[in-house]
Amino acid sequence: MPAKAKPRAAGFAVLVAAGILLSRIAGLIRVRVFAHYLGNSPAAGAYNAGLKIPNFLQNLFGEGVLSASFIPVYARLIAEDDDEMAGRVAGVILSLLGVVVMAIVTVCVFLTPWIIDLIAPGFQGDVRLLTIRVVQILFPATGLLVFSAWCLGVLNSHHKFFVSYVAPVVWNAAMIATLVFFGTRTSQSGLVIALAWGTVVGSALQFGIQIPFVLKYAPRIRLSLQTSLPHVRTVIRSFGPVVISRGVVQLSGYVDQIIASWLGTAAVAGLSYAQTIYFLPISLFGMSVAAAELPQMSGAIGTADEINTALRMRLERGLRQIAFFVVPTVTAFIFIGRVLVAALYQSGQFRTDDTLYVWYILIGSTFGLLAVTLGRLYSSAFYALRDPKTPLRFAMVRVTLTAVLGLLFAFPLRPYIIDLIALLHMPLPNLPEGSKLLGVIGLTASAGMAGWIEFALLRRALARRIGSVKLAPSFLARLWISGLVAAVAGVACHFYLAPLITPHLPFRHISEAILVAGAFGVVYFATAILLGINEARATLKRFTRR
Repeated sequence: MPAKAKPRAAGFAVLVAAGILLSRIAGLIRVRVFAHYLGNSPAAGAYNAGLKIPNFLQNLFGEGVLSASFIPVYARLIAEDDDEMAGRVAGVILSLLGVVVMAIVTVCVFLTPWIIDLIAPGFQGDVRLLTIRVVQILFPATGLLVFSAWCLGVLNSHHKFFVSYVAPVVWNAAMIATLVFFGTRTSQSGLVIALAWGTVVGSALQFGIQIPFVLKYAPRIRLSLQTSLPHVRTVIRSFGPVVISRGVVQLSGYVDQIIASWLGTAAVAGLSYAQTIYFLPISLFGMSVAAAELPQMSGAIGTADEINTALRMRLERGLRQIAFFVVPTVTAFIFIGRVLVAALYQSGQFRTDDTLYVWYILIGSTFGLLAVTLGRLYSSAFYALRDPKTPLRFAMVRVTLTAVLGLLFAFPLRPYIIDLIALLHMPLPNLPEGSKLLGVIGLTASAGMAGWIEFALLRRALARRIGSVKLAPSFLARLWISGLVAAVAGVACHFYLAPLITPHLPFRHISEAILVAGAFGVVYFATAILLGINEARATLKRFTRR
């Protein structure tokens, strides 16, 4: 019989990226509508803080955990054509998730007031009460999103990537519809409550849209609690360390939120706005490559040397793909980020000073953007090797450093951040809660520093397991040169060309961003091609084919 053709992970990464791009575009539209109606108001801070609490459970039991524990086992069974056992394992895992998540959600609804005091101790009075109400409404959505993540794990293992990653579009659509319908019909507090219910509806839609595809590609799934199956036990043994690892990583985000709540409600809202942009390249480039490669790496068979060789080849290719897009993203955020933030958010209650503030926070986040994005692929390699404990150890190091450095930069070192802004002759945003809000810049920068240390530890540990895999310095140098040349072109376009064109165009901020970002992108690709970066030509061919 002819050998079965191997799936092309590069093509799968494109499908994942396409799905993520559409969902992220929908998310950006949602956040822009949110900013229009709520700005940096206390109600906005209450919703953004509240949304993080149920998101903690979603991330704890959702996509990241299932990718690390469930997909390696399920994908291997599919690769071995054992569809019957694969269906049984998938059914048991779904049943266990249902029992555990529903129990936790029920308990947490009653414990919400105490949870709020732990994660947002700076919130008092009406803001605290509003946050409690929002969280209690949002908790049921958590279980639905965890089930949605289980669907993603099943479909990814069958190499059906697009549906699961585009499904959040309907989640965002439900929230956008809620904001538009109630935006002028109620107070800001009432709008936030309505938005919480819209989020629950969107979560149900996101889960429901995937079910027909799961039943089509995995018809042998049977619900049960038969935990005695060996493959189920393998998933459960990996599940514990991965849950702890994800919990540790999520704890880092909550440390940032706790510190931000002490700085003011605008700090919580501003951090959320910046993170929406910051997580876009992580999801679009890091997640897409890591998600496409994990089933491939998990399904690799052969001798130990053959498997290690295959892993090194996939890792090197994946690292180059990620770096090619993330390096220019860093330079874009730093040099033309203000234009991008204004295009996304500046309207209604979101004003010029808010744009400036969010841009500064975004600049702080660029310190670790490349490390965090590349680190996702290294972690996936460990998960494929059935080793979730190593990423856990390094995640704990990262969280500890993030907490310590975050406190230092947000409070005692904050004056130095303000002095640096003045030294660079950059304007200080005029915000109602004062310059103390600028401490959030230190939070994002310190998280980036910790991310680089975690990345270095992951890379060294993986080299000991399968051999060294790293990006060539010459390749990185050419990427940075291309990114900086593109940044110069973007800044020049912003200051000299845009003022001549955009005042005559509708939606000025959006038109300006299209013009500036377009110039940046064209120059980046042109420079990369001139410097002989193969990924530039390959990407253009992929888009111009047919």
